[in-house]
Amino acid sequence: MGCQTRRMRIKPWREARKQWLWVIFGTVVVTFTAVLLVMNFTIGEKNIERRIERLYTLDDPRFAYELGVLLGPAFTSGNKVQDLQNGDRIFPAMLGAIRSAQVSINFETYIYWSGDIGKEFADTLSERSRAGVKVHVLLDWVGSTKIDDDYLRTMKLAGVRIEKFHPPHWSNLGRLNNRTHRKLLLVDGRVAFTGGVGIAPQWTGNAQSSEHWRDSHYQVEGPVVAQMQSAFLDNWIRVTGDVLLGPAYFAAQPPQPAGASAAQMFSSSPSGGSESMALMYLMSITAASRTIDLSAAYFVPDKMTSEALVAAMKRGVRLRIVVPGEHIDSETVRKASRALWGNLLAAGAVIAEYQPTMYHCKVMIVDGLLVSVGSTNFDNRSFRLNDEATLNVLDAAFAKEQTAVFEADLAKARRITHAEWLQRPRTERLIEYAASLIGAQL
Repeated sequence: MGCQTRRMRIKPWREARKQWLWVIFGTVVVTFTAVLLVMNFTIGEKNIERRIERLYTLDDPRFAYELGVLLGPAFTSGNKVQDLQNGDRIFPAMLGAIRSAQVSINFETYIYWSGDIGKEFADTLSERSRAGVKVHVLLDWVGSTKIDDDYLRTMKLAGVRIEKFHPPHWSNLGRLNNRTHRKLLLVDGRVAFTGGVGIAPQWTGNAQSSEHWRDSHYQVEGPVVAQMQSAFLDNWIRVTGDVLLGPAYFAAQPPQPAGASAAQMFSSSPSGGSESMALMYLMSITAASRTIDLSAAYFVPDKMTSEALVAAMKRGVRLRIVVPGEHIDSETVRKASRALWGNLLAAGAVIAEYQPTMYHCKVMIVDGLLVSVGSTNFDNRSFRLNDEATLNVLDAAFAKEQTAVFEADLAKARRITHAEWLQRPRTERLIEYAASLIGAQL
């Protein structure tokens, strides 16, 4: 009887201990998850808090000088920047440059998926590697989840060095929300490409249907290519610890001028200089005197940027924005964007939704002089959460060309008036408001 009594006493004690262990375990899991979320969904650096004072116009030499001093590096002269529209022009140029490589290829991209174009890139990079060219490929772990493993295997067997940016690992737990959105291809340190294009079937063709997106990419030659190489190496060093130096990547002497454009390539990252991208846009908007044209695949401006745009319009600047219409890969982004248009439309902004297909362009043209292109979207994720790279070009002739491209896109877009925006159904407004609440992560 005594043993049975002890067993009866021990059983409740064991059950209680088991329950307490589960409580402790659950508390640890919840606390760890909360800490992880805070680490990934908050911005480490202090945000810009006040509107920038307007001290000069964009054509004042101090604008380029201070942009270089604050963001780095400085503008260089003697560059050639060529616009490539849609996959039918973009991919042949990129693949042609890769096939011409003699010593090095450095390639960083966010999206790399399966499909014929993905296989062609893998095969072309592999062929150059087998020929003795040093080939380095940096893929974002999230953006490349849809890549065929056979492509990776083909490249690795050929000697291509492939690295992933921030894969799931205990050392990256606080950086899982920090993705590399940079799109850079550099060949022999002499020619480079940047813009909005990913390696996926959606970017092939000529924007002829909803399955083929509208996008722009840019081929670059001249001294600024060295700055673009540095932007690639910035992340390559962070991921691998390896420093790529020498004439295979940088010319032994400054290259000869290739064109008439002054250009600057700068990068931003939450781990250092996360406010650089937002600062560049704010400085450009504040310096504008006449016109701002925005091609914005994802347009979700924060309060300060919206106020800077409204202030520009109040001093007589014409603002035109082309955004995606019903063809978009993120309806949440579209809803969050539309929720923020009121003040801009009321101040006189032209906002138009591109109709034929998904609009993935990322271009800002200011005063017919500055053209800003690259991987950056007009949203908080690009300004403060992603690693981005942007090419700024100061050249009136190039700006004139890009304005003509913008106006051709605008002609295929449907303008949204302020009256129409005000008349949105209440249900639509509520959905847009709910989407705007997560705007910091878009």
